[in-house]
Amino acid sequence: MSGYNYTVSNSKKLLLEAEEISKKALGSAGAWKNLDEIKSQENKTLGRKGSITSILKEIKNIPPEERGNFGKSLNTIKVSLEKAFSAAKEHIMNEELRVSLEKEKIDVTVPAAKHSLGGIHPLSQVQRKIEKIFTSMGFSILDGPEVDTEFFNFDALNVPTDHPARDMQDTFWMSKKSNDSNQNTVLRTQTSNVQVRAMREFGAPLRAIIPGRVFRNEATDATHEIDFNQVEGLLIDENVSVANIKGVMKDFFSAFFEKEITVRLRPGYFPFVEPGLEMDLSCIFCSGSGCRICKKTGWIEFMGCGLIHKNVLKNGHIDTDKYNGFAFGFGITRLVMMKYGIDDIRLLRGANMGFLRQF
Repeated sequence: MSGYNYTVSNSKKLLLEAEEISKKALGSAGAWKNLDEIKSQENKTLGRKGSITSILKEIKNIPPEERGNFGKSLNTIKVSLEKAFSAAKEHIMNEELRVSLEKEKIDVTVPAAKHSLGGIHPLSQVQRKIEKIFTSMGFSILDGPEVDTEFFNFDALNVPTDHPARDMQDTFWMSKKSNDSNQNTVLRTQTSNVQVRAMREFGAPLRAIIPGRVFRNEATDATHEIDFNQVEGLLIDENVSVANIKGVMKDFFSAFFEKEITVRLRPGYFPFVEPGLEMDLSCIFCSGSGCRICKKTGWIEFMGCGLIHKNVLKNGHIDTDKYNGFAFGFGITRLVMMKYGIDDIRLLRGANMGFLRQF
């Protein structure tokens, strides 16, 4: 450019050169296939070192009387190029978007895949119903560790060291000792392990149930499993009697089975209660008239209960001169089997969807 002798004809010559560059660039617009090609051509013409940009830099050498027309004409060429490049970019992007959408297009008229809905396991259904009934009676719901120390699982519950439940044939003992007390640890044999913990934390008066999973070293068959679900209950207050146990449990079972249930008590031995009692229910299948399930007696043996032993209350830091209480425990798993007429406990731990969909 510096070689030009800038006369009127030479300024026109620069404009002709710019028009030729523009014409050539616009003429190849239809051949641009992607954004990279457009940007490359844009840099060649309008970039910092582009041909149009170089011509614009020469305006300072144009005679003053020609600069106005020269600048205006050159700017028109530049604007037309900018519009062309912008339109080309928009066209390419729209085309790429169209192709992308075409590939990702969803036919909304095609029926959606059917997904089978899950359900609540019968054990969970029954546990929720138990919790609902007891909370309506003023009981709290507590939880506790499944792996616990020998103290909370046995010692605190007045279970002596020579009791059969502490034998390895009945209990799963863990090889690791508790970090807190250096005591042996076990898989809890009943949710009673939370009793003393609850007393120490909440004191008296106290009403609570403790549902959860427990473990026994059992041979698996139709009526035995190495783990099952249980609920422990306790009520501590002033002047609690056996009549309170009978009244609470009668109301619970009547609400659970949604019909009038009669209960009876028989003497039984459990080291953490005194007196210890066995509770029977009037047969829910024959309403006490006698059937195959109740062995024609009209009664079903169901659970153990009794007034909490003073040693257990003392281990829970309860003032035994002021408070006493009762405790009970029964199997949620057994209640499920009774309610739904299930004759094999293993079905509840299996993955037989045909069986589980019934509930």
